[in-house]
Amino acid sequence: MPLLYTIGKLTVAPALRLAFRPHVEGLEHIPATGGAIFAGNHLSVADELLLGTVVPRHLAFWAKSEYFTGTGVKGAFSKFVLTGLGAIPVERAGGRAALSAFDAAIPVLKAGDLVAVYPEGTRSPDGRLYRGRTGAARLAVAAGVPIIPVGVTGTDKAQPIGARVPRPGRAEISIRFGKPLDFTGRSDDRTSLRAMTDELMAEIQKLTGQEYVPRYAPPRAHPPVSGEPPTAS
Repeated sequence: MPLLYTIGKLTVAPALRLAFRPHVEGLEHIPATGGAIFAGNHLSVADELLLGTVVPRHLAFWAKSEYFTGTGVKGAFSKFVLTGLGAIPVERAGGRAALSAFDAAIPVLKAGDLVAVYPEGTRSPDGRLYRGRTGAARLAVAAGVPIIPVGVTGTDKAQPIGARVPRPGRAEISIRFGKPLDFTGRSDDRTSLRAMTDELMAEIQKLTGQEYVPRYAPPRAHPPVSGEPPTAS
């Protein structure tokens, strides 16, 4: 586990658990070793923050590539922190540049680390669960690792879209981990990836109880923030 991440687990994580008191279920489904993908619903920017707080191992998250290439003291500090946390850079240009983030995640997973992905590709605008994009399934097949479904509730009340920081006490937050989905040996053609993704979304829905919408979530007016990896349909 990277040094800065370890420091955060010993300092920031206990404070967040005390402040938000998330209800956690299914930690036994998190493997003690080896790579795995956490794929969950996405209600708030706080989702990944709290996910990293309750997962006992290092969780590699996504961050805009600009944070790794900034200049001056601020740029150097940003690069130092994100590199120290083991973050994966994401290109926001779209197309092949965006998908390079998935390529960068493959060696991370094969090396035995954990990566979080949000199949919906953006935060839900209304609390419902939208159709998943196939990037998580494609990544699981390419890296040969399982996908752990994650269901989070309450974070949209703690930090609604537009709020700068999450605020404790606004809602009961629940984080549930499902049984790992093993797609080893499955084909990576479009039909197979779609079937795997639909299976994954069904498992997430079981964990959250959200209403399912069989279409992609509408894009927001502004680019995704750190923690929202590029999507693949």
